[in-house]
Amino acid sequence: MFKHFGKQKDSGARKSKRDTHRFRTKDLPPTLTSEHSAELLKERNLIDSHLYIQNDVKRGLRNANGTGVVVGLTHIGEVCGYNIDQGGRKIPIEGKLYYRGYDIEDLVHNCFEEDRFGFEEASYLLIMGELPSRAELDAFNEILGSHRDLPSTFARDMILTAPSRNIMNKLARSVLALYSYDDNPDDISIPNVLHQSFRLMGCFPAIIAYAYQAKHTYYDKESLHLHNPIPELSTSENILRMLRPMGEYSELEARLLDLCMIIHAEHGGGNNSSFTTQLVSSTGTDTYSAIAAAVGSLKGPKHGGANIAVIRMMNDIKAHVPDLGNSSKLDDYLVKLLRKEAGDRTGLIYGMGHAIYTLSDPRAKLLKNMARKLAEDKDMVDDFLLCDYVERRVPELYAQVHGKEVNMPANVDLYSGFVYHALDIPSDVATPLFATARLSGWCAHRLEELIAGGKLMRPAYNSVQPHQEYIPIAEREDIFLK
Repeated sequence: MFKHFGKQKDSGARKSKRDTHRFRTKDLPPTLTSEHSAELLKERNLIDSHLYIQNDVKRGLRNANGTGVVVGLTHIGEVCGYNIDQGGRKIPIEGKLYYRGYDIEDLVHNCFEEDRFGFEEASYLLIMGELPSRAELDAFNEILGSHRDLPSTFARDMILTAPSRNIMNKLARSVLALYSYDDNPDDISIPNVLHQSFRLMGCFPAIIAYAYQAKHTYYDKESLHLHNPIPELSTSENILRMLRPMGEYSELEARLLDLCMIIHAEHGGGNNSSFTTQLVSSTGTDTYSAIAAAVGSLKGPKHGGANIAVIRMMNDIKAHVPDLGNSSKLDDYLVKLLRKEAGDRTGLIYGMGHAIYTLSDPRAKLLKNMARKLAEDKDMVDDFLLCDYVERRVPELYAQVHGKEVNMPANVDLYSGFVYHALDIPSDVATPLFATARLSGWCAHRLEELIAGGKLMRPAYNSVQPHQEYIPIAEREDIFLK
């Protein structure tokens, strides 16, 4: 299916061409780069908050009580974090996450009991709609294994020759580039989309590993280490093997990364990147465009970057409170974070609270149990206990600082941030790993949209701009030149 369209120009010629056509801000007229122009643009695009209320606009696709606006139906995932009473009020409950109706906790526990990797089984379930038999799972693993390698010269031409500072940027560009290696890229029949989905799921680990190695070498001036994927290994094993210089990893490390992949594979369809997949798929476009759009969505720090924020926050706490056993000093610094007096001064404690889960995040509970074992194995118990302390103490400190109690359970990012740190996974690979896990969910939602959707998504915006009389150009003021 993937093919190569002839020999590319050498890297030196390419670099020269890129440099020649590089966009240069200094070439713009001063009027388009001035701070004054920026302030004018802000003024002309600002919308008063009361207009949203007046026009009954659901900002952020959220109702007044914080619940999401229902825009579709799905078989694929279900997130349960609260009940709604007859008065429209949220009733907190213990969180639950279901894949195709199966409790995620049951899926994970079964994999532990049978001592096997589970991400591929979860991916099969999400896409195919039912749990696989042993023969079906073996066949699925074989299909993924056959697609682990990238097309011939793809790594050299599309990744190593044009490295990016941001791995998510390179991931999106690589997905779009794979369109050119597909004999039938625009065919959106279900068999073909299913085939494309399997191919992308197979090669994502190689893309992120090679993109990281290219960035690590070109921008960080470190040695280049490239390892070929091994078809017989699981997704998590291949990721660890290709990311690390010597390709070594332990069974515990691979199992824990596999758990991270399982719990990140799907989250109810209402998340931004899955909705992006459905939105773009509703236009009838190709698989590569839809998945690249989802990657772009997840790249946004408000969506996919929370685990990185947790790592940075924990490092900041340890830098300012060297004695992690001193609870008084820890409390003092956490209060400073809440009061916007320290850290990034946002007032946020990353890894705490969730838009849907009220009493608990089932993913955080699953991850915490395994994270403790990894902490002991890596001699990082103090770091783990810091996460545990933040989980227990922050709701109480928040109530003291803000004078109100709120439901603030630990979310999955609190412990996934710790796990990635303990696994020595570079921070700029954390979100690409999230994308690799969520890809199976995205592909499942794309297939569901093509099968059951059938309608172009077209939201409405109300205009709040007054109508104006046209002014001939000779009579206009130079607004931006002032």
